[in-house]
Amino acid sequence: VAYDIDGTRYDEMPMTQTAFHHARPVYEQMPGWWEDISGCRTFADLPTNARAYVDRLEELAGAPMSVLGVGPGRDQNVLVNDLLG
Repeated sequence: VAYDIDGTRYDEMPMTQTAFHHARPVYEQMPGWWEDISGCRTFADLPTNARAYVDRLEELAGAPMSVLGVGPGRDQNVLVNDLLG
């Protein structure tokens, strides 16, 4: 979710190659889920922790997620936000 360079936290990727080589990633851990989500077709069908994970990704990205793939099939998608509707 960020980078640590010599004890200073940066929310953006370092701009110089030197800074990038000194950067250490700052990770955020979240609870996972064991449920099979391949059959989910709506956001509400997803396990609570999966929905929280998607919400956090949207927050970090500063943008809404449109579609979430839940398997290899073309029909294995969850519409998160209808951005075209």
